[in-house]
Amino acid sequence: MPHDAVLLAAGGSTRLKRPKQLLTRQGTPLVRYVAELLLSTSPDRLVIITGGSAEAVALALQGLPVDICYNPLWNTGLASSIQCAARALSGRDRSILIAGTDQPRLSLPHLLLLRDTFPTNANVVTQYKKGAMGIPVRVSAATLAKAPKLSGDKGFRDLWADLPPKKIEAPELLEDLDTPDQMAEAVKAGWIDPPA
Repeated sequence: MPHDAVLLAAGGSTRLKRPKQLLTRQGTPLVRYVAELLLSTSPDRLVIITGGSAEAVALALQGLPVDICYNPLWNTGLASSIQCAARALSGRDRSILIAGTDQPRLSLPHLLLLRDTFPTNANVVTQYKKGAMGIPVRVSAATLAKAPKLSGDKGFRDLWADLPPKKIEAPELLEDLDTPDQMAEAVKAGWIDPPA
Protein backbone atom coordinates (compact mmCIF):
# COMPACT_ATOMS: atom_id res chain seq x y z
CA MET A 1 0.00 0.00 0.00
CA PRO A 2 1.51 3.39 -0.96
CA HIS A 3 2.20 5.37 2.19
CA ASP A 4 4.52 7.80 3.90
CA ALA A 5 5.88 7.50 7.43
CA VAL A 6 6.73 9.85 10.27
CA LEU A 7 8.92 9.24 13.28
CA LEU A 8 8.29 11.64 16.16
CA ALA A 9 11.70 12.05 17.79
CA ALA A 10 11.64 15.61 19.11
CA GLY A 11 10.90 15.14 22.81
CA GLY A 12 13.14 16.41 25.57
CA SER A 13 12.66 13.35 27.87
CA THR A 14 12.38 15.62 30.91
CA ARG A 15 11.03 12.93 33.26
CA LEU A 16 13.62 10.38 32.11
CA LYS A 17 16.44 12.95 32.40
CA ARG A 18 18.22 11.54 29.33
CA PRO A 19 17.26 11.46 25.63
CA LYS A 20 15.15 8.34 25.17
CA GLN A 21 15.80 8.56 21.41
CA LEU A 22 19.44 7.66 22.11
CA LEU A 23 18.89 4.72 24.47
CA THR A 24 20.04 1.59 22.69
CA ARG A 25 18.60 -1.77 21.78
CA GLN A 26 21.28 -4.33 20.93
CA GLY A 27 23.69 -1.44 20.42
CA THR A 28 21.41 0.53 18.08
CA PRO A 29 19.94 3.87 19.21
CA LEU A 30 16.16 3.60 19.53
CA VAL A 31 15.62 6.41 17.03
CA ARG A 32 17.55 4.44 14.41
CA TYR A 33 15.92 1.13 15.40
CA VAL A 34 12.41 2.55 14.88
CA ALA A 35 13.46 4.39 11.71
CA GLU A 36 14.70 1.08 10.28
CA LEU A 37 11.39 -0.60 11.22
CA LEU A 38 9.46 2.15 9.44
CA LEU A 39 11.74 1.89 6.39
CA SER A 40 10.98 -1.85 6.30
CA THR A 41 7.32 -0.97 5.59
CA SER A 42 8.51 0.56 2.26
CA PRO A 43 7.27 4.14 2.66
CA ASP A 44 7.68 6.57 -0.21
CA ARG A 45 9.08 9.06 2.32
CA LEU A 46 10.14 8.79 5.95
CA VAL A 47 10.13 12.13 7.76
CA ILE A 48 11.82 12.28 11.15
CA ILE A 49 10.87 15.17 13.41
CA THR A 50 13.68 16.25 15.71
CA GLY A 51 13.90 18.83 18.49
CA GLY A 52 15.56 17.94 21.79
CA SER A 53 19.07 16.51 21.24
CA ALA A 54 18.60 17.21 17.50
CA GLU A 55 22.28 16.98 16.55
CA ALA A 56 22.86 13.67 18.33
CA VAL A 57 19.64 12.24 16.89
CA ALA A 58 20.65 13.29 13.36
CA LEU A 59 24.04 11.66 13.88
CA ALA A 60 22.35 8.41 14.95
CA LEU A 61 20.38 8.43 11.68
CA GLN A 62 23.37 8.99 9.38
CA GLY A 63 23.23 7.01 6.17
CA LEU A 64 19.50 6.25 6.27
CA PRO A 65 17.23 7.49 3.43
CA VAL A 66 15.18 9.83 5.62
CA ASP A 67 14.15 13.47 5.63
CA ILE A 68 15.00 15.15 8.93
CA CYS A 69 12.77 18.08 9.91
CA TYR A 70 13.78 20.12 12.92
CA ASN A 71 10.85 21.41 14.99
CA PRO A 72 11.93 24.68 16.63
CA LEU A 73 8.82 24.57 18.85
CA TRP A 74 9.43 21.01 20.07
CA ASN A 75 9.27 22.00 23.75
CA THR A 76 5.67 23.27 23.38
CA GLY A 77 4.33 19.71 23.07
CA LEU A 78 3.38 16.97 20.65
CA ALA A 79 1.06 19.12 18.54
CA SER A 80 3.92 21.20 17.11
CA SER A 81 5.73 18.05 15.94
CA ILE A 82 2.59 16.72 14.25
CA GLN A 83 2.18 20.11 12.57
CA CYS A 84 5.80 19.96 11.43
CA ALA A 85 5.10 16.54 9.87
CA ALA A 86 1.95 17.87 8.20
CA ARG A 87 3.91 20.69 6.58
CA ALA A 88 6.60 18.29 5.37
CA LEU A 89 4.00 16.00 3.77
CA SER A 90 1.58 18.65 2.55
CA GLY A 91 -0.05 17.85 -0.80
CA ARG A 92 0.69 14.12 -0.67
CA ASP A 93 -2.49 12.05 -0.92
CA ARG A 94 -1.59 8.86 0.90
CA SER A 95 -1.87 7.36 4.34
CA ILE A 96 0.85 8.02 6.90
CA LEU A 97 2.32 5.64 9.48
CA ILE A 98 3.38 7.53 12.60
CA ALA A 99 5.53 6.10 15.41
CA GLY A 100 7.58 7.37 18.34
CA THR A 101 10.86 6.32 19.90
CA ASP A 102 9.75 5.21 23.36
CA GLN A 103 8.19 1.80 22.65
CA PRO A 104 11.10 -0.66 22.68
CA ARG A 105 8.78 -3.60 21.90
CA LEU A 106 7.50 -2.12 18.66
CA SER A 107 7.72 -4.68 15.86
CA LEU A 108 7.52 -4.77 12.09
CA PRO A 109 4.47 -7.12 12.09
CA HIS A 110 2.50 -4.54 14.08
CA LEU A 111 3.46 -1.74 11.67
CA LEU A 112 2.45 -3.93 8.71
CA LEU A 113 -0.94 -4.59 10.33
CA LEU A 114 -1.44 -0.85 10.70
CA ARG A 115 -0.42 -0.32 7.09
CA ASP A 116 -2.51 -3.07 5.49
CA THR A 117 -5.54 -4.05 7.57
CA PHE A 118 -8.04 -1.30 6.70
CA PRO A 119 -8.80 0.87 3.62
CA THR A 120 -6.35 3.69 2.91
CA ASN A 121 -8.73 6.45 4.03
CA ALA A 122 -9.19 4.90 7.50
CA ASN A 123 -7.48 6.14 10.63
CA VAL A 124 -6.04 3.24 12.63
CA VAL A 125 -4.80 3.46 16.22
CA THR A 126 -2.97 1.03 18.50
CA GLN A 127 -5.04 -0.09 21.48
CA TYR A 128 -2.90 -1.12 24.44
CA LYS A 129 -5.85 -2.02 26.66
CA LYS A 130 -9.49 -0.96 26.97
CA GLY A 131 -9.55 2.82 27.08
CA ALA A 132 -5.82 3.20 26.39
CA MET A 133 -4.87 3.98 22.80
CA GLY A 134 -2.03 5.76 21.07
CA ILE A 135 0.83 5.50 18.63
CA PRO A 136 1.86 3.96 16.42
CA VAL A 137 -1.03 5.04 14.25
CA ARG A 138 -1.94 5.24 10.60
CA VAL A 139 -3.73 8.41 9.60
CA SER A 140 -5.25 9.53 6.35
CA ALA A 141 -3.82 12.53 4.52
CA ALA A 142 -7.08 14.36 5.31
CA THR A 143 -6.59 13.78 9.04
CA LEU A 144 -2.96 14.93 9.00
CA ALA A 145 -4.02 18.06 7.13
CA LYS A 146 -6.10 19.03 10.20
CA ALA A 147 -2.94 19.26 12.36
CA PRO A 148 -3.03 23.09 12.59
CA LYS A 149 -6.10 22.70 14.85
CA LEU A 150 -3.96 20.99 17.53
CA SER A 151 -2.17 22.71 20.39
CA GLY A 152 0.07 21.81 23.32
CA ASP A 153 0.46 18.13 24.07
CA LYS A 154 -2.62 17.01 22.16
CA GLY A 155 -2.33 14.27 19.59
CA PHE A 156 -4.88 13.02 17.08
CA ARG A 157 -7.74 12.32 19.51
CA ASP A 158 -9.42 15.66 18.83
CA LEU A 159 -9.04 15.31 15.07
CA TRP A 160 -11.08 12.14 14.78
CA ALA A 161 -13.69 12.75 17.48
CA ASP A 162 -16.47 12.71 14.87
CA LEU A 163 -15.21 9.52 13.19
CA PRO A 164 -13.56 7.12 15.67
CA PRO A 165 -10.48 5.29 14.36
CA LYS A 166 -10.18 1.58 13.75
CA LYS A 167 -8.16 -0.26 16.40
CA ILE A 168 -5.44 -2.89 16.35
CA GLU A 169 -4.56 -4.40 19.71
CA ALA A 170 -0.98 -4.52 20.96
CA PRO A 171 -0.88 -4.77 24.77
CA GLU A 172 2.91 -5.11 24.70
CA LEU A 173 3.22 -1.50 23.53
CA LEU A 174 1.75 -0.14 26.75
CA GLU A 175 5.23 -0.18 28.30
CA ASP A 176 7.10 2.95 27.29
CA LEU A 177 10.16 4.83 28.51
CA ASP A 178 8.96 7.98 30.24
CA THR A 179 10.52 7.54 33.70
CA PRO A 180 13.72 6.08 35.26
CA ASP A 181 11.63 3.26 36.75
CA GLN A 182 10.19 2.36 33.34
CA MET A 183 13.69 2.43 31.86
CA ALA A 184 14.96 0.14 34.62
CA GLU A 185 12.11 -2.31 33.96
CA ALA A 186 12.87 -2.27 30.22
CA VAL A 187 16.54 -3.00 30.92
CA LYS A 188 15.61 -5.82 33.30
CA ALA A 189 13.29 -7.33 30.66
CA GLY A 190 16.02 -7.10 28.01
CA TRP A 191 14.09 -4.68 25.78
CA ILE A 192 16.86 -2.07 25.88
CA ASP A 193 20.53 -2.09 26.80
CA PRO A 194 21.73 -0.85 30.22
CA PRO A 195 22.52 2.85 29.84
CA ALA A 196 26.19 3.75 29.66
